[in-house]
Amino acid sequence: MRSRTGILIHRLDGVPEEKRTARFVCVIAAVLPDGRTLTAEGTMEGVIAHEPAGAGGFGYDPILMLPEYGKTSAEITMDEKNAISHRGKALRAMKKCLAEEIGVRYGNSDRERYPQKRWKSQGTY
Repeated sequence: MRSRTGILIHRLDGVPEEKRTARFVCVIAAVLPDGRTLTAEGTMEGVIAHEPAGAGGFGYDPILMLPEYGKTSAEITMDEKNAISHRGKALRAMKKCLAEEIGVRYGNSDRERYPQKRWKSQGTY
């Protein structure tokens, strides 16, 4: 029985590089207490390799070739992956959305001056 990655590579046999494009996508959603929903998306672009390479990661990491690194997602270091991964990008985008939401709703001045202080959603304590 073939793995999912093996099946995909087999199905793409003979397909030219420019048509082997792929992307990992991560979407994160946060539902706020007032019912509004924030979403953030991150992608990591690459091409499907001709054979798996690398021991890091999981799933399709060994066959997502990252042209800017000349390696698959399974071959890059954890620091490199965290900097470019679809999950990392989505988390950083959500962090920005939440920070903007807090800034709009509560104002940034006290939160910026006293970042170590614990803040409640209905004010300070």
